[in-house]
Amino acid sequence: MKPIRVLIVDDSPIVQLVLRRILSEEPDIDVVGVASDPFEAKDLIIEDKPDVITLDIEMPRMNGITFLKRLMSYSPIPVIMISSYTRKNSMRTMEALEAGAVDFATKPSQDLEKGFASLRDEIVNKIRAASQARVKPFFLLGKTPIKIGKTPDTIANKLIAIGASIGGPKAIQKLLCSISFQPQGIVIAQHMAAQYTRSFAERLNNLLAFEVREARDMDIVNQGRVLIMPGGKHMRVVRNGADYMVRLDGTSSIQHPLAGVNCSIDVLFHSVAKSAGPNAIGIILTGMGKDGADGLAAMKEAGAYTIAQDEASCVVFGMPRAAIEKGIVDAVASPEDIPAILLNNVK
Repeated sequence: MKPIRVLIVDDSPIVQLVLRRILSEEPDIDVVGVASDPFEAKDLIIEDKPDVITLDIEMPRMNGITFLKRLMSYSPIPVIMISSYTRKNSMRTMEALEAGAVDFATKPSQDLEKGFASLRDEIVNKIRAASQARVKPFFLLGKTPIKIGKTPDTIANKLIAIGASIGGPKAIQKLLCSISFQPQGIVIAQHMAAQYTRSFAERLNNLLAFEVREARDMDIVNQGRVLIMPGGKHMRVVRNGADYMVRLDGTSSIQHPLAGVNCSIDVLFHSVAKSAGPNAIGIILTGMGKDGADGLAAMKEAGAYTIAQDEASCVVFGMPRAAIEKGIVDAVASPEDIPAILLNNVK
């Protein structure tokens, strides 16, 4: 098998050196070049044809977001954003995922040598996953969601649970922007580090007709509200009289190997199966691995309607494939088509 050809784009010589050393120690990864800014990167992309690019946000002459959008518009290549964490950068990372970046990792704030060593497995795993990703040309997603109309009685009492990983932020946005009805509520488990889920929720909140926010312990799942599982915690749905309520738990040892944090889709789906039964809809979107498949099976057994994202629209088809192969999926569709399927098929 050919090694994964990686181009590092970062203006810090220390980051270049440490990243190159870490990646070069992997037998299946070949660092084919290092660039200090997007203009150097452009020439190396043409010359070395990398399979994956690691890209910083803050760089001289052109920032990483502008470069990413141009790259994804003309010559899509899987990109992993690697940037220091700031409030501004967390929002820009969400913009990068929307523009087509496959995933991201956070630079250590101090002692880069030791900090990157601790991130080694995360970065290497994300590069391997990115090398398998399907990336497509960047087009600005519609900022105006479909107007919310009259909600059919068959949907009004349904709780929608969504799980996603790599490629999920963009798929979730497409799905939610296509919903023209108000279910009982929407809960989402997206594999994402703790510092970024609030920015993800805020970005969606600015784009959608729904209220979207990072979930807090004991939040009520209301109609017209979307609750995002906080990174680093599990989220469960429980009954609270006639309502549903979320409980957060960060003590479990269940972890997703790419996210590196407690954020199990299975935990959410199993709780929805128990608390909502047939009054639920389970949707599994793009991602590597099989997290969510067992939980979706439990939802199906409890009477819920289940959907998996189709292979053509996935960045990584792993999680939907795992659910489909279990034989527990009622429908397979792109994120944009899922709402229409729900209106036509949910009883």
